[in-house]
Amino acid sequence: MLPPERLAEQARAALEGAVRLARWAAETGLSPHADPAAARAAAEVLGDAAPVPAAWDRARLAGLVELHGEQVRAGWRLHAWERDDAAVLRGWVALFDAWSLAHPPPSALHAGLAAETVQAVPQFLSVMHLSAGPVSFSLLQELLTGRIEELRAERDPEHPVRVTTEAEDALAGVLDWALDGLSGVGALVRCPDEGLELTGPKGGPRQGSAVLTPLGNWAVWTKLEQICVAAQSPAGNIEHAAADMLRGCARLTPGPARAEYRAWLAARPTGPAVTELLDAARGEDPLTRGLAFEALRVVGEPAEGAVREAAAESVLRPYALLWLAELAGADPEELAAEVASPHGVLTREEATWLWVDTAAAVADHGEERLLVDHLDTAVQGSVPRLLEEVRASGHPRTVQVLVALAAAHPDPVLAKAVRRAAFQVHTGGE
Repeated sequence: MLPPERLAEQARAALEGAVRLARWAAETGLSPHADPAAARAAAEVLGDAAPVPAAWDRARLAGLVELHGEQVRAGWRLHAWERDDAAVLRGWVALFDAWSLAHPPPSALHAGLAAETVQAVPQFLSVMHLSAGPVSFSLLQELLTGRIEELRAERDPEHPVRVTTEAEDALAGVLDWALDGLSGVGALVRCPDEGLELTGPKGGPRQGSAVLTPLGNWAVWTKLEQICVAAQSPAGNIEHAAADMLRGCARLTPGPARAEYRAWLAARPTGPAVTELLDAARGEDPLTRGLAFEALRVVGEPAEGAVREAAAESVLRPYALLWLAELAGADPEELAAEVASPHGVLTREEATWLWVDTAAAVADHGEERLLVDHLDTAVQGSVPRLLEEVRASGHPRTVQVLVALAAAHPDPVLAKAVRRAAFQVHTGGE
């Protein structure tokens, strides 16, 4: 396994075109789809490096840019791109998880088989991880067939549907699409099957076998071992600026984290410290935003005026309203039960936005199990209603949250619904 800095180098190389386009978009505030002039300018920025639509998709899916209405802003990962290897790797993993959005299936492919293949991909990636070299196309197709049949049996144990001979022919095309999509994001490399007379559509040797790249191997390993990419909490948080201090406290339990906040606050005048915490909360990292308000809870009443002003800002409003309610004496657990109720602190829309923002923090910094558990905190009461309101929330991280949730959830039917919602948000479809 390569060290993190080498893996980050490869991730930066894989996303080079997307980063160039993201920086142009952040400087101009424009999407390359804004108008013909923007499209031409974006093409000039990329040169021959990559097609603009593909690079733009990768920039969005990797969290390099965020859309706020028609305005484009740099995502927090773009700000940290040159100095934070962990942020780079998390950005690449976000793209890896969204490979089927970055490389959607052609309309000619069997849609049902394509959806089942997306669900089955983690299993054959695990086999590839355990293999010492390339895995043949025929073995991958066999693995894919078996996994699809398992998924069908899980959905309907009494009437399992086997993959027919005709479906196996279609499955070969779907497998080609999946391998090309995973290759396109840098997770694997395709090579000709040795000793087999297979030809591609243009008569040349078929690129059938596949082997994981170091990045792909690492990503599968991290998922199998359920470890987090984020760096460990650094020492000496008292010396750092607010944003760095908060990131340093991210892996601490609540008690030690509060002790860190108190020490940091004790070393600074209260007014400037509150201002610095709110500035950190305005950034693109949702985990930092949540932690900033935890630190402000340690400040207490002296921060009230600044937090009331912050409640006018849409990004901070849900956090600020809950903070103010707690300051007024509300029980935090009761607040969690009452949000979006007629007498609650947050409107339904604000509660949904906060749910997505928190889910984005979990997806960036937490374990997959925590993201699945986060479903239970939604106020909607049902997954279909939640997906409907999440799609309408306008949160810039909606697609990434839904893709990560679909990748983490063990229920294939629910995962499929979440993945469909992610695709609809990504494409602007219904």
